[in-house]
Amino acid sequence: GDAVWQARQKCKDLVIVPPHYEEYIKYSKLARSIYSRYTDQVEPYGMDECWLDISGTENLFGSPEQIANEIRETIKFELGLTISVGVSFNKIFAKLGSDMKKPDAVTVITKEGFKDQIWELPVADLLGVGRATQRVLDSYFIKTIGDLANTSPEFLKARLGKNGVSLWNYANGNDYSRVMNIDFISPIKSVGHGITTVKDLEKPEQVWPVFLELTQDIGHKLRTHQKCAEGVAIYIRDNTLFGKQWQIKLDMPTQSPMLIAKAAFNLFEKRYDWRNPIRSVTIQAINLIPQDTPRQIGFFMNIERIEKIEKLEECIETIRQRFGKDSIRNGVLFQNLRMPPEKAEITMPTGMIG
Repeated sequence: GDAVWQARQKCKDLVIVPPHYEEYIKYSKLARSIYSRYTDQVEPYGMDECWLDISGTENLFGSPEQIANEIRETIKFELGLTISVGVSFNKIFAKLGSDMKKPDAVTVITKEGFKDQIWELPVADLLGVGRATQRVLDSYFIKTIGDLANTSPEFLKARLGKNGVSLWNYANGNDYSRVMNIDFISPIKSVGHGITTVKDLEKPEQVWPVFLELTQDIGHKLRTHQKCAEGVAIYIRDNTLFGKQWQIKLDMPTQSPMLIAKAAFNLFEKRYDWRNPIRSVTIQAINLIPQDTPRQIGFFMNIERIEKIEKLEECIETIRQRFGKDSIRNGVLFQNLRMPPEKAEITMPTGMIG
């Protein structure tokens, strides 16, 4: 998919229609209320998908395929929406099945016949195989799910790390992860914010204010969730769509947007080689701990300066809560940041904030 500014370059008369996030949330909740009629094990995946564990319900509702078709027809009748459903013996293949026939169908992938059903499919169809992973697999002529399944897991681990072994297990039907209960709330492991710029970033002085702007949102979310970050990760994608990720441990856990931005920018300056201009930037606050966890102070740290920064940002947070997010900002953020217009923040059914 293209960014809006790219699409406009291709089609000057393009009509841009703002999305109605509240409608997505509304229908997502209504769909999950229908799913819950059949099981309390309903695990959201993104905004509009869920895994359901219906094992043991055959005597009440019929076979898994019958239940899937009944849910599909109920969603269509009550909500006016069409859905595609995958039925299988694990979550990975259920997700794969839901993508095989669209927009209004049920696909069953059996434990006995999955090799014949899916091993000829492109490896990119498997959950967990993104663009970067696909490029690596393509370079070794691993084109299909069957190719992946028949590759040595040791070879995949050497090329892709732990993810390579996970993908090998997925391709061979060895996914044993359980479906969580409908009231399960996943613990927050990281808080991040990323954007695709409206124009490529071509020098460091264009990158720094973007970092600082992104961390304003991250700092606010850390305070909201009463967490501090022990580390920072950045993901940089250039204008050839090649991406690299780096991370660093912070000197001291913090919620401070300024301290997180400075750590991220220092990491960026050390690692990015500027072979190409930058297309998109993502920053994550990682290794989160409760904000009241005692902090270890380094012997050479200027703790007084750090405390001044944190007190200042507490005041800024209070002002923003009373008068709005844009009521007070860093001066550097009033320049042209090459950032897209801000979109509404929503909370996904998974609890992830976007």
